[in-house]
Amino acid sequence: MIPPGSTDPTKIPAWRISEGLTPYPDALAAMEARVAEIRAGTAEEAVWLVEHPPSYTAGTSARPEELIDQRFPQYAAGRGGQWTYHGPGQRTAYVMLDLTRAHGRVPPRDVRAYVQGLEEWMIRALDRFNIRGERREGRVGIWVVKPGGARGGSEFKIGAIGVRVTRWVSWHGIALNVEPDLSHFGGIIPCGIAEHGVTSLHDLGVLATMEEVDAALMAAWDEVFGPQA
Repeated sequence: MIPPGSTDPTKIPAWRISEGLTPYPDALAAMEARVAEIRAGTAEEAVWLVEHPPSYTAGTSARPEELIDQRFPQYAAGRGGQWTYHGPGQRTAYVMLDLTRAHGRVPPRDVRAYVQGLEEWMIRALDRFNIRGERREGRVGIWVVKPGGARGGSEFKIGAIGVRVTRWVSWHGIALNVEPDLSHFGGIIPCGIAEHGVTSLHDLGVLATMEEVDAALMAAWDEVFGPQA
């Protein structure tokens, strides 16, 4: 089960932060159980913040040849998307919402708008650290431009998105790179995109703590998914 202990009991949905590293299979089982409870009306919606041991997870579109080095355990995630790395120093946020009703800017029963909401959530959280996160047509996730180089800069991925919706309840969510070992991404082609690299807040010179990132995510959540003025 998802551990109790909301970071702020007045916030809706319930926010949970797990200490230490949560094994990926445990997270899958806990999410699946919570989604069933939300569907049954016996549990509230939740945003669950975790870190995982180094792991490679395969979405429903993952191709075997894009797993380059099996240095870490691999798991079938059941979400959309391709290969993703999870590990220490990366904040993974699992979002379990009843999508039959509206959430702030996101209308009911609109998965595309929900994914766009997750993108906007990360963009607004990054903005609090003066990092400009951007969308790219045809590429999932959030991207930043690192200055320099012959063309004035290069694009790197800082945040990944992978979702699953079961009977209109969402699970899985986002992964934001705070201070992971970026070399660990070398064992896969992240999200099937070989021509661009990955980066993190620390790689960009922003030495934010995980607690500061969590606070930014909580504040930005209300701007996207909270009641709109």
